[in-house]
Amino acid sequence: MESTGLASTDAPFIGHASQQKGQRNMEPISEITARAVPLERSDVDTDQIIPSDWLKRVERTGFGEGLFSEWRELSDFVLNQDHHTGAEILVTGPNFGTGSSREHAVWALTDYGFRAVISSRFADIFRNNCHKNGLLAVELDQPVVERIMEIVTRDPDVEIVIDLPDRRVLVPAIDLDEPFELDDHTHHRLLHGLDDIALSLTHEDLISAYETDRPAWLPTT
Repeated sequence: MESTGLASTDAPFIGHASQQKGQRNMEPISEITARAVPLERSDVDTDQIIPSDWLKRVERTGFGEGLFSEWRELSDFVLNQDHHTGAEILVTGPNFGTGSSREHAVWALTDYGFRAVISSRFADIFRNNCHKNGLLAVELDQPVVERIMEIVTRDPDVEIVIDLPDRRVLVPAIDLDEPFELDDHTHHRLLHGLDDIALSLTHEDLISAYETDRPAWLPTT
């Protein structure tokens, strides 16, 4: 596991400040209807998603510029193609998000504008980081992902519909309608836009009651 330095330690404080102001770090997700970018690569690790040079930043914003930055130096890389500008779904090969546990990989994807990633398999920590930051990681069978990849490559204007309430992915252009698995807890937090801090604050009455009843000689928080 790789240390993420100051950015990792600063992130909760940024989130806490925004929650105190009544703002959300995560937007609720219901349905995502968008075009997609086909990334026909497997075993993409977090160092390829956001190279380690970018981990020196202490903010959670601005990482979109570093997304796949080494690959984007190649003129024919998919993100450099104008017809994919504005796409909000990334369709990629299996084993996406392997390598170090850097949360910056998710920040880079969301900062760039992606709202969901579709793959046949995600690294566990990466998938958890996605869902804690409001990026929907959709896992489908590899043949289904390949069908989506093929149509998106052939026609970049094709729209994909991700129906979070019913946990389904639809591509009307090819009559595709597939369910995807998502545990109830993650389903709930994504539907309601709840990051870890927001989840804690759903128990604010219990927290306040606990603080009120604590002995006075104990440290305050």
